[in-house]
Amino acid sequence: EVQLVESGGALVQPGGSLRLSCAASGFTFSSYAMSWVRQAPGKGLEWVSVINSGGGNTNYADSVKGRFTISRDNAKNTLYLQMNNLKPEDTAVYYCAKAPSSSDYFTVGSWGQGTQVTVSS
Repeated sequence: EVQLVESGGALVQPGGSLRLSCAASGFTFSSYAMSWVRQAPGKGLEWVSVINSGGGNTNYADSVKGRFTISRDNAKNTLYLQMNNLKPEDTAVYYCAKAPSSSDYFTVGSWGQGTQVTVSS
């Protein structure tokens, strides 16, 4: 059974930083692209970033480019999202998601339960 457990969310002031983690189990983590998506209050899901299985290729939404960095440690089966210069509009529940198959990249399949990030003074 695929399990994705996010952590690291918190209340942070504008301009601050957070590092989210996603612990993966139940599948061969190193074989799948992984993504972060978010959902702000009252809004739909927004794709944030994706990283390929080996970690050498990444993509970002324009809204976070230059501020967020996605990474992974395949030895630890863990996905990360380093978020710097946070803005109030980054407030959302952040989910990590696994690609449906090892050949997918931008597509997301299984989700975690999410972690809340609130950016406010």
